[in-house]
Amino acid sequence: MRVALFATCVNDALHPSTAIATVRLLERLGVEVDFPTAQSCCGQPQFNTGYRRACEPLLRRTARAFAGYDHVVTPSGSCVAMVRDNYPRIGARAAAEGRGTALADLAGELAPRVYELTEFLTDVLGVEDVGAYFPHPVTYHPSCHGLRVLGLGERPLRLLRAVKGLELVELPGAEECCGFGGTFAVKNPAVSAAMAEDKIRSALATGARVLCGADNSCLLHLDGTLRRRGDALRPLHLAEILASTESDPWTPGPEREDLG
Repeated sequence: MRVALFATCVNDALHPSTAIATVRLLERLGVEVDFPTAQSCCGQPQFNTGYRRACEPLLRRTARAFAGYDHVVTPSGSCVAMVRDNYPRIGARAAAEGRGTALADLAGELAPRVYELTEFLTDVLGVEDVGAYFPHPVTYHPSCHGLRVLGLGERPLRLLRAVKGLELVELPGAEECCGFGGTFAVKNPAVSAAMAEDKIRSALATGARVLCGADNSCLLHLDGTLRRRGDALRPLHLAEILASTESDPWTPGPEREDLG
């Protein structure tokens, strides 16, 4: 089984520890992971802002970078949604405009092979207990793309419940958007900030030490709110929790602060 890591540009630039944790976790489970260096942005910011034609070169680049792999795994539901839901739309539009089926063919070949991390663990590897150890109270925020587009459902929660030492605390209003929404946060900053405040208040009410998520873009947004407030709650990607074991415990990367 040939597996490639799609790190995503947010993780590469701001949260490299999440990509590293994903590789550590998969290798611990016996998966050999490659990292195609030709990968770049999937084009989601351009697509969501309305620059659909500008996404086409990125679709081609992504499809070529991951050609030949059985599975492409990424710790980002929003990027998976871009590839699986929007790449076929880009290809279909190009074909409808009389520009041939090349983009549609690339999208159709790539999309079924791309998995969000929790999907890959539960649906492909068939595991829920990954041997993790994380002795902290945690609450989980389901990001919109994973929740509404991919339908991840209980997958992340089943994985968290199997982590030794972890106390999973239900997040009130979990299905409400955190307010990030990519360029929505830039175009509508006041509304975005108010939504983040609502989400943070709900998370703080749980008494958890860690606010877990499966998309670092949303966690980055929420972390900004937490830092401005001076709250002790720490956002942390699910991959970093699942990669932590008793013999190899989680330690903060350069972009993290300790839980202590």
